[in-house]
Amino acid sequence: MARVFSGIKPSGDLQLGNFLGAVGRWVDAQPAAGSAAALGGDQVFCVVDLHAMTVPYEPPELSSRTREVAALLLAAGLDPDRCLLFVQSDVGDLHAECTWLLNCVASFGELRRQTQFKEKSEGQDSVSVALFDYPVLMAADILLYETDEVPVGDDQRQHVELARDVATRFNARFGDTFVVPRATFPPSGSRIMDLQHPTRKMSKSEDSPLGTVRVLDDAAAITKKIKAAVTDNDGEIRYDVEEKPGLSNLLEIFACVTGGTIDGSVEHFAAGGYGDLKLAVAEAVIEYLRPTRERYDALARDPGELDRTLSVGAARARDRAVPVLARAKRRAGLGRG
Repeated sequence: MARVFSGIKPSGDLQLGNFLGAVGRWVDAQPAAGSAAALGGDQVFCVVDLHAMTVPYEPPELSSRTREVAALLLAAGLDPDRCLLFVQSDVGDLHAECTWLLNCVASFGELRRQTQFKEKSEGQDSVSVALFDYPVLMAADILLYETDEVPVGDDQRQHVELARDVATRFNARFGDTFVVPRATFPPSGSRIMDLQHPTRKMSKSEDSPLGTVRVLDDAAAITKKIKAAVTDNDGEIRYDVEEKPGLSNLLEIFACVTGGTIDGSVEHFAAGGYGDLKLAVAEAVIEYLRPTRERYDALARDPGELDRTLSVGAARARDRAVPVLARAKRRAGLGRG
């Protein structure tokens, strides 16, 4: 079984797009409890809190959101007996040291060409070195766990390519050390769009409160947002991303949360109006998120259990990463021989 690594940054509130495009797929991909793949931790998931430090932030908020995201991942169905779940900074010394090794083979030019750095730094008077270098930290996250596959959206494709390039370059220079990973892309649900701005992706960091359905929104808030979703005026229910992006987004959301198809959604609502569609989408989203909210509330009542679970995950992550880092250091010539 291929070893998979995925990370999620604790910045902003987790929203429906995260769950449909990433978290739900992580849950579904877990191996059976007690299987060799489960015992080996072949599904590795990380709350990448070090990445959240690349832009200005408030320390108490970062700590709080890290716990919230970890709890939500568990509440969504990630099972510590079937995967490896940990917080990045709990083994941050290993990730930082591996980043330095990779920095020594990464080039300034390839980092400067990273699209996300260009977008996030545009118009800024000053940006941190961390923002420039975080693709190398991401490469370290991936390579430390001998990752075969990295499921990502299109916006992270370039970063996985960088991880491949630095792994290949390190191996060529110092000997076979790192597994060279490959990116994988989900077929659908990976680009749930903003309800108010349906030509842009729903984002947990975007300032669009009515356009973003957050996982911890209550039923009334979800209903309000979906009823207010931007559509069009012709009243025809059909899937057409170019001509009807708002309506197409609602049809895709309904298909994803109900486990159906877009064609099936179109057929189901063809005889109704936009109001009926929005109400049905709201009810389906509420039901989809309900089990996660209930389990999250239970975890919030027992913070000690969350801490114990994450401590076990950190210990398992350390056991996995230490030999990989030691091999890389030895082959790079570090140590006294």
